[in-house]
Amino acid sequence: MRRAVDGILLLDKPLGLSSNKALQQVRQLFGAAKGGHTGNLDPLATGLLPLCFGHATKVCGYLLDADKCYEVVCRFGERTSTGDREGEVVETGPADAARLAGLSDILSRFVGDIDQIPPMYSALKHQGERLYRLARKGLEVERPARRVRIHSLHLLSQHEEEATLRVHCSKGTYVRTLVEDLAAALGTVAHVHSLRRLELGPFTMPQDCYGMDALQAVADQGGAAALDPLLLPLDAALQHYPALAVNEGLAYYLRQGNPVFIPSSPDAGATVRLYGPADQFLGMGEMLDDGRCAPRRLMQG
Repeated sequence: MRRAVDGILLLDKPLGLSSNKALQQVRQLFGAAKGGHTGNLDPLATGLLPLCFGHATKVCGYLLDADKCYEVVCRFGERTSTGDREGEVVETGPADAARLAGLSDILSRFVGDIDQIPPMYSALKHQGERLYRLARKGLEVERPARRVRIHSLHLLSQHEEEATLRVHCSKGTYVRTLVEDLAAALGTVAHVHSLRRLELGPFTMPQDCYGMDALQAVADQGGAAALDPLLLPLDAALQHYPALAVNEGLAYYLRQGNPVFIPSSPDAGATVRLYGPADQFLGMGEMLDDGRCAPRRLMQG
């Protein structure tokens, strides 16, 4: 029997599970009627995967736009069909110590706004069909470059043909493409050997983050309801947006879908968090040109 569950769970996604499979397993543990995930992770990747249940699914979209931080192990000397170790090796190149010694010197070239050509093994669509489906048919189509931002890029360690990097990047960044582009700058090829997400928006591992085994243990001991204290509140994903408080009267009009005037509000176009009496989180709003705030994504009503 499914139940109403509201909140955000920070999952440390294990290796080998798709994001959707991980969501369904956790949803089963909670017995949750409604759930969704944000910031998809490939089965090869591990780490931070926020899961949203109930009304929290309404804020999933705000997390999709958030910056992310990864730790990636690159393996030089081999390029694969998928850009990671799960693909077939399609090209080899030199991975000698002298060549790879220049890795730290080229990292600064990739910091800032850069253009990336998305990989064929991605969920982007071409004429209505996912690129990865075309790739599985052996097809390759032209993909326009997309502008992304690399906020920082650090070399953590390097040993023989492997290097570990920490990447802080914008939404839409493909770490697999970044690794291949780094290798190309060194005159060789590479692929992602392992990938772990450490941060997404306001969330950082390991704070308030739980592995699948830990969740299972709590559920086994106390049942589905015993997991509820592990949930973060609905607005935990939105702390980087300014907050506005309204009285009961204004809250009523917002719930009816009507814009309201709130004194001392941010500039037009700003996205804001809205709170009613007793600090009740109402949802998200957008400031209009005339100084009013329009409801955009309300939790209830």
